[in-house]
Amino acid sequence: MVAFRSFDEQAAFEETLKQLQALRRFEGPPAEFWPALVGVLARLGGASRCLLIRRDPQDASRLLKLAEWSDNGRADGAVMAFNRSLPRLVDECARQPAWLTPLEDGLADGNGARALGVRLQLAGEGEHCAAALLWRSLSEPEALQAAMRLQLAADLPAAYQIHQSTQRAQRDVEKFASVLDVLAPVNAERRFRAAALAFCNGIAERFGCERVSLGWFAGDYVRLKAISRTERFDKQMEAVRAIEVVMEEAFDQDEEVIWPAPEGAGVVARDHQAFAGKEPSPHLVSLPLRVEQRAVAVLTCERATRPFVRGEIEQLRLACDTVVRRLADLERTDRWFGSRWAQALKERAAKLVGPEHTWAKVGALLGAVALVALLLPIYPYRVEGNFILRSDEVSYLTAPFDGYIRTVAARPGDVLSEGGLLLELNTDQLVLEEASALADQTRYLREVEKARANRALAEMRIAQALAEEAQARLDLVRYRLEQARIRSPFNGVVAEGNLRERIGAPVRQGEALFRVARLDRLYVEAEINERDVHEIVGASAGEIAFLAQPRIKFPVQVEQLEPAAVPKEKENVFLVRCALENAPAPWWRPGMSGVCKLHVERRTLLWILTHRTTDFLRLFLWW
Repeated sequence: MVAFRSFDEQAAFEETLKQLQALRRFEGPPAEFWPALVGVLARLGGASRCLLIRRDPQDASRLLKLAEWSDNGRADGAVMAFNRSLPRLVDECARQPAWLTPLEDGLADGNGARALGVRLQLAGEGEHCAAALLWRSLSEPEALQAAMRLQLAADLPAAYQIHQSTQRAQRDVEKFASVLDVLAPVNAERRFRAAALAFCNGIAERFGCERVSLGWFAGDYVRLKAISRTERFDKQMEAVRAIEVVMEEAFDQDEEVIWPAPEGAGVVARDHQAFAGKEPSPHLVSLPLRVEQRAVAVLTCERATRPFVRGEIEQLRLACDTVVRRLADLERTDRWFGSRWAQALKERAAKLVGPEHTWAKVGALLGAVALVALLLPIYPYRVEGNFILRSDEVSYLTAPFDGYIRTVAARPGDVLSEGGLLLELNTDQLVLEEASALADQTRYLREVEKARANRALAEMRIAQALAEEAQARLDLVRYRLEQARIRSPFNGVVAEGNLRERIGAPVRQGEALFRVARLDRLYVEAEINERDVHEIVGASAGEIAFLAQPRIKFPVQVEQLEPAAVPKEKENVFLVRCALENAPAPWWRPGMSGVCKLHVERRTLLWILTHRTTDFLRLFLWW
């Protein structure tokens, strides 16, 4: 039981207990807690001096002073003896809850000076500190009673640290919850501008801001992309330009800029100061948004009621770090394809030539490559012209006699072997003429026999001549019967002659009915413009591509250049005969056309691209 000498002493003790209870609920920073604790411990024990000390975890020979309290601040002999006893006092407190020791005799106010050490628990396992108290005059029973009172407060540091940890955890939970509240609407959007607007609106609502703006780095400047509660805005407005200037100040320094600037701030805030002086929201904070440690955007928040405190800035920083990747991905993909390709090319080029002045370096590199590509004669030059596939042997089949078409066995495009049937004429009249001629021949032969029997020589000669005439007429009829079937003279293809619609129609002798071309003797007839004919004088090879199969190229060899030009479509062309290097394909037909390119020699790309224009200018400017 505690005995008090007076009512004032009891009242002071009760006040100290109230302060002790208040420290158990203390929520301030450690810089305020430790001085308050050491003062309460000194008053609780009635000491003239009190220290909170612990050994340095990095250097055991060194003592760290957490807080100090003194009634007068004088450094007399008792204080000096007290200071010398501190190392032993700390060591003893590490082994036992409390340790009381008298100081040396003959000190400042006579005998009775004592030092007390009380072990105070910290939140870490096995961690503690010591409260060292000094009495200049105190009996041993009173000192023991003070030690008992002080041990009642030994758990205060641990309780405070646990409470601080709980408060930090709670603040972290609130911080993450607020960030998630802001992030959810952003993740729901699929377009960059909508996501940026959702982010600004979420920040403005969560932190009570009058205006929140997001700017994105594009080219060499920060461009404003979204303003809270504003779907559209004029980019040429003066207010927009002013916000972009504020953002660039934070972007250039790659640091958070706060206005009014806190004490000891090492960032430049001139543009923020000027902006705050013109706007009704004097409290500003600008935070760079970084992707892979590189600033890509800036968030600027404006508030009129109160300045931004450190906890709010930490929450803003966490929100920015959480949402920037999503915004960066949307900003990269929510463009037209040309811009996406250009950005991807720049990023790849930056990895090769460095991130600064990437386009200038790439342009210089491409310019050097272009010069080499333009001036070195490494490109094959070819003269181009049209061609027609022709056959070396073509046969025109005509009507052998006047008659009528009975059947048609072939049409254009049909491939025939030698002797293949093309057309058959009607032979009914020829059959009758054959029978008549045969009858006349028989009659005249009998008359010859009759005249020979009557020894009528003249009549026999006349009958014999008539029989020969009948034989000649019979031979002619039989010849026409053989010619009534028109057949292919060789292996080939029907190039002309679609007579299926003329069955039963008359034909005149000598009328052309079919044109048959050989397939095994095809050649290429190319048409080369006269402006290029001098280039192919020494050419010997080339390639052709048919209009029907442009993806397939066939090699050819130049055989002959016609000596005279042929006018065609307001220009002169020379005909070049080219032989095929390989056997003709089964689908080739005479008359097919396409593009022919004859190899000349290697030239520079600059000459290939400009020689037409150069030749034109030479003729146009010649006088």
